[in-house]
Amino acid sequence: MLSESQNTRVSRAPRSAYAPLENYRIVRLKFSKTGSMQYISHLDLQRNIARVLTRAGIPMWYTKGFNPHAKIVFALPLSVGAQSVCEFIDLRIDRDMPCEEIMTRLNAEMTEEMQISEAYIPAPGTEFANITWAQYDIRIRCRGLVDALPAAVTAYLTTSPLMIEKRSKSGLREIDMVPLIRSLDAAYEEEGGERVLCIRCLLSACGAEYLNPEYIIRALTDQFGLMQGDPTREEYSILRRAVYLADGVTAFH
Repeated sequence: MLSESQNTRVSRAPRSAYAPLENYRIVRLKFSKTGSMQYISHLDLQRNIARVLTRAGIPMWYTKGFNPHAKIVFALPLSVGAQSVCEFIDLRIDRDMPCEEIMTRLNAEMTEEMQISEAYIPAPGTEFANITWAQYDIRIRCRGLVDALPAAVTAYLTTSPLMIEKRSKSGLREIDMVPLIRSLDAAYEEEGGERVLCIRCLLSACGAEYLNPEYIIRALTDQFGLMQGDPTREEYSILRRAVYLADGVTAFH
């Protein structure tokens, strides 16, 4: 994962330089996952993070028992092909290493496409289970982008019922997608001399009610025939920008 531009070792104090803690300390990391990193799976991400923590010399707390392992908890899994600037991890350390030091060490071992932007001690009561909404930017470049399309897209995706087949652990089930969309707005932007359809939406991110933004793409393909032309000339991107608590206004932190 280490890029050529970062292929230098930072000066590091040994583990013993940091005082041991009586109990473990939870450190929360906020990081981005963009560019080519969008194509690695969540399982691969977990493996890579575990290796990075080891290489960076982070004083991880390990479980007791027959098979000790570091305790690393991820917030919302990100689908392959989606990018994000607001991913979160909680890890447990057993030495008094400052959060700034943890961030510096980790970023030195990561590529420019995956970097820690914040490292801090989470406030009590800010568990990942409290995340209820996620904001996405969806950008579509394809044929058929007529003037009336943004208004039609906004109306279609916010008018109930809008039934889709959603896959869950128990199998496929048909649901109305609209109650899982808190807000949505579509508009055109110019990019490289071409029109790009930009959709900013706030989607449910809560447990069984999680709405994958890929369902937005699927609905638009079925209704408006988007993304059905030359695959070398048509594309879309998904970027997760922020996550929120139940009120849809308070950013999770």
